Amino acid sequence: MKTQTSQANTVARSLKLGVSVISFAVLSACANYAGIHSDKQIDPPQQLETTQSLPQEQGHWPSVDWVDQFGDAQLKALIAEALQGSPTLDQARARVEQAQAYRETARASTLPHVNADYSLTRQQFSSTALIPPPYAGSWQTENKGLLSASYDLDLWGKNREALRAAVSEQAASEADEEVVKLTLDTSIARSYNELARLYALRDIAQQEVARREQIDRITAGRIATGLDTEVERKTAEANLSTSRANVSALDGSILTTRYQLAALLGKGPDRGLSITRPALGVGDDVRLPDNLPADLLSRRPDIVAARWRVDAITHEVKEAKAEFYPDINLSAAIGLDAFGFGRFLSAASRTASVGPAIHLPIFDAGELRAQLKGRYAEFDYAVATYNQTLIGALSGVATQLAQIRSSDAQLGDAQAAQQAAREADQLATTQYKAGLTNQLTVLNADVTALNADEAVANLKMNRRDQQIELASSLGGGYVDASADTDHHTDVAALSTSQVNPGATARSTAR
Repeated sequence: MKTQTSQANTVARSLKLGVSVISFAVLSACANYAGIHSDKQIDPPQQLETTQSLPQEQGHWPSVDWVDQFGDAQLKALIAEALQGSPTLDQARARVEQAQAYRETARASTLPHVNADYSLTRQQFSSTALIPPPYAGSWQTENKGLLSASYDLDLWGKNREALRAAVSEQAASEADEEVVKLTLDTSIARSYNELARLYALRDIAQQEVARREQIDRITAGRIATGLDTEVERKTAEANLSTSRANVSALDGSILTTRYQLAALLGKGPDRGLSITRPALGVGDDVRLPDNLPADLLSRRPDIVAARWRVDAITHEVKEAKAEFYPDINLSAAIGLDAFGFGRFLSAASRTASVGPAIHLPIFDAGELRAQLKGRYAEFDYAVATYNQTLIGALSGVATQLAQIRSSDAQLGDAQAAQQAAREADQLATTQYKAGLTNQLTVLNADVTALNADEAVANLKMNRRDQQIELASSLGGGYVDASADTDHHTDVAALSTSQVNPGATARSTAR
């Protein structure tokens, strides 16, 4: 048995060597990919300066249930509902299934094919052609049944590289699905936080209406005593109407935001009407995890997807190079072929064939070179996309962290200003009621207090929105299941394998 295997291996090596010699002789004068390469490389995160902007704070990566930090059960339920009924997520899942089908198709190309065919043909043969008597000029019924098999030897790995590319594309599509999930979670959380903002601003606007009503009553009393005129009354009435209009505008915005949330859930607008007022908490302390740039590669699904696409196009480049070499396909067939039904199943009707089929590209008017150039262009684009995605991810984390720190710094001053503005507003109202100041002073103090209340509310809501964005920028709890040290090493070597056509990068397909 071992002797037979050794002989078979020797024959295969001899065949490959012979074809290589023929290919070299032909391709050196005809189709070849000399001078076609790429010098693009993916950026290692260590080369990007992040030490000052992304300090090590011994924090934790977001978990998959990161929204729980805000303590709002309705928000968690809305996200779970969206993951079940979102058309956008259904589209992403369909793309994963499509990629899986491509993978299965590519895998089929690496395996032998076996087919069975049967045909029944009624034909009149020519009297003056190749068919001799007694069949010449007669009608005959030909029965043919064949069992055939074929196998592409794939000596240059074209089919294997196509399979590896399909595997990587499927992995990229799966990461894309996680991107859609994370985007959906983030959009719902941010819209929900916007709903909370609108409710908070409505409370302030409603309080403003109450203050303007109080000013209107005080103005009426001062007119009765001769301290004010109709000008002050009309001014008070106008300000009161403006405050009430602001409440109505916020009611409209609240309704619109509910409709937006319903759309994110994949439901009709009526679903939004049942969404109650948010009860969001402050959330967890904000501290970045250690070793952030390197670990972010497996925590951000968009980076993972971009990485897999670089891997996929690397294999497609190798597939395109293999097109320059000859294809060798082995085929065999056995069956029965006879005129009439009586002799169809007899031993004399047996037919068989076996042999190789060789396809050798000699002159294709530059088609193969153009195809390879296109693959390298796609490789350059994939590398640039990966680099841009990595830079954008790191910038996003740094930006959200800076905004959170800025909001924290502003909040203390804003709350102090709010307290002082409220006290000034109460004092101005008291003095106005006692006849010690005019309406303009009261209105100015009231506007200042209103602005201070809105500033504090917006800062709190902005900070929570930035927390949501930071959790999303850190991957939202996603972890690449295929992430390992070997894989990252392979990806870092991809560009090198393209610069040097002789280098071989180990496949990262899993």
